[in-house]
Amino acid sequence: MITLTGLTKRYGRTTAVDELTVSVRPGVVTGFLGPNGAGKSTTMRMIVGLDRPTAGTALIDGRPYPALRDPLREVGALLDTTVAHPGRTATAHLAAIAAAGRIPRRRVAEVLELVGLTAVAGRRTRDFSLGMTQRLGIAAALLGDPPVLLFDEPVNGLDPDGVRWIRGLIRSLAAEGRTVLVSSHLMSEMEDTADQLIVLGRGRLIADAPLPAVIAAASRNAIRVRTPEPGRFAAALRDTGWAVEIRSDHELLISGATLVELGDLAFRHQVRLHELATRSASLEEAYLELTGDSVDYRAEPVPSSEQEPRR
Repeated sequence: MITLTGLTKRYGRTTAVDELTVSVRPGVVTGFLGPNGAGKSTTMRMIVGLDRPTAGTALIDGRPYPALRDPLREVGALLDTTVAHPGRTATAHLAAIAAAGRIPRRRVAEVLELVGLTAVAGRRTRDFSLGMTQRLGIAAALLGDPPVLLFDEPVNGLDPDGVRWIRGLIRSLAAEGRTVLVSSHLMSEMEDTADQLIVLGRGRLIADAPLPAVIAAASRNAIRVRTPEPGRFAAALRDTGWAVEIRSDHELLISGATLVELGDLAFRHQVRLHELATRSASLEEAYLELTGDSVDYRAEPVPSSEQEPRR
């Protein structure tokens, strides 16, 4: 279990992490989300002792990382995939880590097999693709078979098959009772992987809740109605005070009402309905709503209308 209490990191006048208090529980995949500069990577670095907190504590099973007797056997971390010496083979790289952590040499072959790198184990890492380098970093995190794992953007550089593989791996590690913290900017992937979400914005905690609860709280949750009489039904809806958005000639999106209430309203006004269904927000929509005030760099929106193709 990872326990952060009042965790704070300042660089001069800049506060990267601001009094963060959360717990990352074993047995679930905890997604760690936030815009660029939100403090996610800094938080992970403080957890594994690479950065010293300005204030507060980061504990792993009740102890700070420097106090762990066998840190590689207790915590595995993928924070930077470029640490392998380019002149070393994958096997030599992992063997050096194993020797430093008093991990049996046989474990090197086991993790290479686990991440799918056995066939290139003797190749120098300078010749590795980005995806292969990412797999090697994951192998290093798993080398000590630790109960606590941190993955910072683990799908970077992976092809679709690799993305599906890491998703299954992460979920299986949590199912074994391990503590798994995963940061990512890919909301669709987090929606398929995470059970719990921690969301940061400008170094501060915005949300700490199960994934379904974060999505359910989004204002984009609504009910979709298809009817050949959208104007008449929209007028009746507005009289009730419910928010109505006309999406097309036959489709409405209504917020603040239930399926039963809308069905009864249509019956009272004798409006024909072709569809009445709940429309749930995606994690991406919920995330953008949560972090809208915490984005430091925002480009101008791209026009939604199609533009003339270049000639």
